[in-house]
Amino acid sequence: MSKITTHVLDTAKGKPAQGVAIVLEHKDAQKGWTEVGHGATNSDGRCADLVPADWTNKPGMYRLTFETSKYFASIDTSGFYPYVKIVFEIVNADEHYHVPLLLSPYGYSTYRGS
Repeated sequence: MSKITTHVLDTAKGKPAQGVAIVLEHKDAQKGWTEVGHGATNSDGRCADLVPADWTNKPGMYRLTFETSKYFASIDTSGFYPYVKIVFEIVNADEHYHVPLLLSPYGYSTYRGS
């Protein structure tokens, strides 16, 4: 199992948000932001293939970008936020980091899950 996971819940519908494109990046001191992996949420709102199997977490800054405009268009809903970027820091690379997104057309929230 990946040490970095996420899921998206559409809180306005009370259901997982399927088909949300996600990009995970790591910030390198010399290169800036570099893509680690990408994918899209499944019917359970989870992205099983976000991190490549050969990726090893490193301490530092990470960024998840959720393409919310395409998701809202796919369910024929207008949304205020065309994308959501969540920046978080990994201190202990051996721990699991679960970063969920609770999403609605006019707001969002996140937290460190388990």
